[in-house]
Amino acid sequence: MDTNSNEIVSLTYNQTITKRTFDLIFSFIGILFLWWIILLAWIVASLNTKSNGFFFQKRVGMNGYHFEVVKIKTMKQSYTYKSNITLISDPRITKFGHFLRRTKIDELPQLFNILLGHMSFVGPRPDVPGYADKLEGKNRVILSMRPGITGPASLKYRNEEKLLNKKNNPEMYNDQVIWPDKVRINIEYIKCWSLKKDVLYILKTVFK
Repeated sequence: MDTNSNEIVSLTYNQTITKRTFDLIFSFIGILFLWWIILLAWIVASLNTKSNGFFFQKRVGMNGYHFEVVKIKTMKQSYTYKSNITLISDPRITKFGHFLRRTKIDELPQLFNILLGHMSFVGPRPDVPGYADKLEGKNRVILSMRPGITGPASLKYRNEEKLLNKKNNPEMYNDQVIWPDKVRINIEYIKCWSLKKDVLYILKTVFK
């Protein structure tokens, strides 16, 4: 898959430094003020799932390198994604897990991923191997940026699980409709990047 777009340019050196500085400062501040929520969520998730309340999974990061993303566990047992999708009807999701997913509290541990340089606050979502790392041609510009907790594609598909839950073949719909649209949105995001837009995406995520 290769989008029909004009010349695609990744972030300049100065833009990259600005974005990374923002991430460093605010991930540190976020951890400083939200650590107790992460700790409490981890304790409850550990009791709910009868296992470590943190969930680690291999994801595709900047330049195609793999890293371990960390979240609060929302399912009853350890599991490995076999695809890029999750359905809200999965019986393994605990009641507390549904709450974590709805409020996005399960994403808070990713502040550590941002602090360590694996991720950014805003950018393409970090996908499981088999998607972003398979991009070709101009579409691979997406890999020039750290994946983000939120972004324009994440906001558009914030109810992705509900959408996929209504499809007879959710994996096919994801691969043929949602994923190509996310690629297009993320390329446009990189082409038109600004720190102001990043801040707006973060605010939209918090207040939605």
